Amino acid sequence: MPIHCRPRLHTLLTFGFLLVAPGLSWAQTTTEIVLPSEIQWQFLNPARGDAAPSAGTLWGDQTQDGESGFLVKFKDGFSSPPHIHNITYRGIVIAGKLHNDDPQAEPMWMPAGSWWVQPAGEVHITAAQTPSVGYVEIQSGPYLVKAPEQAFDNGERPINVDATNIVWLDAADTTWIEEEDSSEPTATARLTFLWGNPDGEQAVGTMLKLPAGFEGQLQTNSPSLRVVVIEGLLSLQLDESEKAKALPTGSYFGSSAPSTHHFYCDAECLLYVRTKGKFTLKP
Repeated sequence: MPIHCRPRLHTLLTFGFLLVAPGLSWAQTTTEIVLPSEIQWQFLNPARGDAAPSAGTLWGDQTQDGESGFLVKFKDGFSSPPHIHNITYRGIVIAGKLHNDDPQAEPMWMPAGSWWVQPAGEVHITAAQTPSVGYVEIQSGPYLVKAPEQAFDNGERPINVDATNIVWLDAADTTWIEEEDSSEPTATARLTFLWGNPDGEQAVGTMLKLPAGFEGQLQTNSPSLRVVVIEGLLSLQLDESEKAKALPTGSYFGSSAPSTHHFYCDAECLLYVRTKGKFTLKP
């Protein structure tokens, strides 16, 4: 059955971005920001009441056709009955430890920063070892939960990647990150590709790991940018002034036009970044 979530409260801001030619003034585009404190949580499965996880929309609407992204909160010790979904979804652990696998599989408790893919039609369970939060993203909707008797094989296979098994790339390995111009050795930003074709113009999902004290800009010509703070506290600059907005873990910001977003991380940050086509991270 579908998730029932009322439209979330959110902030629409006019966000400045730099034009390519140096010395020109800031142009304007609209950036949507959603903070965890603004999310309206609803039970994932109203029929189960508070025995079900809670869901809160970040972007899109998972109860309708189309793409969307939302947070899911799990209570300590939660374990779902075997079930399937009508669509494939991708998930990233934000807090706690989650397990998502076949009903007979031994638990693989994935900590924050881990990610997984659950194919449509495949029977599975989801469990939480501690109070946990995950980010879930779908490419089409609505997001439905169905009985295991309706299982089918869509040709996809599940993926479970523990945070310790992720391969990270730096500026020497990818053109998506520009090398910092510094004579002193410093911790560098790193990137990992999660899904999609990085050489195409279709949607691609990545994660960025930014060191403490990182200050830079995320530049893209993409008509769709989605960013979720997986770990840390991101300070997002709102305009050419020194004003910035604090985005804690679980926050989202996005835009629907080419843009350059300026931000700072006091401590290490982990960001999920979804674009259509390439972006460039510049220190």
